[in-house]
Amino acid sequence: MENMQVKDIVRKVKQIEVRTRKKTDASLMGQYHSAFKGQGMTFAEVRQYQFGDDIRRIDWNKTARFQSPFVKIMEEERELTMMFLIDISASMNYGTHSQLKKEFVAEICASIGFSAVGNNDKVGMILFADKVYKVIPPQKGKKHILSMISQILSTEYIPSQSNTDKALEYVMSVFKKKSFLFLFSDFNDPIQNKILKIATKKHELLGIRVTEEKDWKIPKVGYAEFLDVESGEKVWVNTSSDYFQNYWKQKREERKKNIDFQFEQASASLLDISLDEDYAKKLRQYFNRKK
Repeated sequence: MENMQVKDIVRKVKQIEVRTRKKTDASLMGQYHSAFKGQGMTFAEVRQYQFGDDIRRIDWNKTARFQSPFVKIMEEERELTMMFLIDISASMNYGTHSQLKKEFVAEICASIGFSAVGNNDKVGMILFADKVYKVIPPQKGKKHILSMISQILSTEYIPSQSNTDKALEYVMSVFKKKSFLFLFSDFNDPIQNKILKIATKKHELLGIRVTEEKDWKIPKVGYAEFLDVESGEKVWVNTSSDYFQNYWKQKREERKKNIDFQFEQASASLLDISLDEDYAKKLRQYFNRKK
């Protein structure tokens, strides 16, 4: 697929901004805030006691001085770091007639990104396939989010398998402070359980498996040429045969179960979102579970 023209990218970014602004309301931002806790509490101010205040927060020195109860007000320390790890291997450049996977991912990233901006958090991005291709350091602000969305849409997707391990290894080598990782992929390729476990000891990880119906079904078009990823050889198979259809379905299910198991063993979260689903609803459900 040819690279999108600049005017097309600008138009797409504006469309995504409008759609995600509608979905990223105060409610979603609040759920995001509750789901991702700050690093601690810091002193903000002292004010007079109000009914319902925690008596453990009473400032006894000021209370004695003014002969009236005063309490210390604490604020949550935010400035969390969110990192989008996005698979840009060839399979992520497919989709339906109305939306590609990469456009869907861009919209989800925009929704999470705007929620982060509304909570004073920083957001960065790593684009990877067989290796890490692009790194955008974490920053704050709406312009930064829109710039990342533009980058996702304009990126030329790599004709290779994805190597999630490379992206996670990069994060572990560069980000020493705890970060929240959003890993976007269709997870067509295996992940090393060891790498996943090490990453989740330091950081918090949510895998977002982006799928569409074609991932699970091969059209019955008779004989077609396929690449055997293990041998590297091209082979002809009869896609219309029941044997092949059952074989394909079985392999897909095995791969899905394997990825599910790897995430479970690493105590990492995994969220399935298909192109025909309401991603905002799925995010709300995840944020609520995470509180």
